[in-house]
Amino acid sequence: MEVYNKFVGMDVHKETIAVSVAEAFGGEIRFLGVFPNTSGAVGKLIRQLRKGEAKVSCCYEAGPCGYGLHRQLVNMGVANQVVAPSLIPKKPGERVKTDRRDSLSLARLLRAGELTSVWVPDATEEALRDLTRAREDLKRLELQAKQRLSAFLLRHGKTYDGSKQRWTRMHLRWLEKVKFDLQVHQIIFQEYLDTILMLSRRAEALDKQIESVGPASALGPLIGALMALRGIDRLAATSLMAEIGDLRRFPTAPQLMAYLGLVPSEYSSGPSQNRGGITKTGNGHARRVLVEAAWSYRHPARKTAHMQRKAKGTTEAAQEIAWKAQTRLCARYRLLESRGKLNVKIATAIARELVGFIWAMGQTFPPPKGGEPAPEARAQCVGSRTGHGRRILGGSM
Repeated sequence: MEVYNKFVGMDVHKETIAVSVAEAFGGEIRFLGVFPNTSGAVGKLIRQLRKGEAKVSCCYEAGPCGYGLHRQLVNMGVANQVVAPSLIPKKPGERVKTDRRDSLSLARLLRAGELTSVWVPDATEEALRDLTRAREDLKRLELQAKQRLSAFLLRHGKTYDGSKQRWTRMHLRWLEKVKFDLQVHQIIFQEYLDTILMLSRRAEALDKQIESVGPASALGPLIGALMALRGIDRLAATSLMAEIGDLRRFPTAPQLMAYLGLVPSEYSSGPSQNRGGITKTGNGHARRVLVEAAWSYRHPARKTAHMQRKAKGTTEAAQEIAWKAQTRLCARYRLLESRGKLNVKIATAIARELVGFIWAMGQTFPPPKGGEPAPEARAQCVGSRTGHGRRILGGSM
């Protein structure tokens, strides 16, 4: 168990870092000042803090500045936590927020062990996650472009046969034949259509990149295993693993469910107990993929040729878990449907249970090589019984 005698809170921004230090033994918390957010300035600051063989522990909030500062601190041999902003304790009556106050609060809470840190992916895992998110952004832009074109056609009385599915080859051939009386309208229509086709081509190019990069990564074996599950193809499996990372950092399946925001919210006091919809905390990208996959379990359980092709090459343990998931979740979907539950609520409930099978599948694989280990669950400051640091976000909520 590591011990520290200096706890450093950093309020990080694009150009500056506000720094405060809390001494061990419950000593004073000092504001050191505002420093440039450069590798040189950070290195000089850490060397000053480590004078006299001091053991230093740092933290800063997760944000748009990424993990560059974290990796620099770790390479310098300094313990660092990237803290979940939504889980930082705050006083209800506090109405003043400044960089100085934020850094002082982080240093104090770090020393008290009241902070919850997020999982930090390594460089290759972060690149895979950026790739899947870029593809998601392109598909969102493509959907918006399709909605704009459909609205434009509707305003001008150009309607496609409603009995036929849209954005198929037949629909695209119909769009090629659409003509407008005014040249301006024809130009607008063509620009909308060209935008859709361009975004579609770029999304397909990213799909090929994901299919080649995902299996070659440290998470490749587990990505292949998840494909044995119904409703999860290579793209969905890669997106899930890029967002979640090592599944072994979650001691239990309910903790993974809580990390993904798929557990019910609750506001209870005394004899009154009130439970609401899902919390929707944590990773929304992974939650979207899981809910989309859950809809496939509305059909009866069976091993189709497509599912067998997906599962080919996976381990027997993964295939066994996938079949157990399919038999249970398909029956569960029909049971909830017979009770008159809304389909969207059923899909959410199925997604939550699907997470349990994904967690069980992750326990059959060794931790991915090359990933950064999770921070220690507990560490103490010198001469104090105060616990330092809680388990990483998703490990203990």
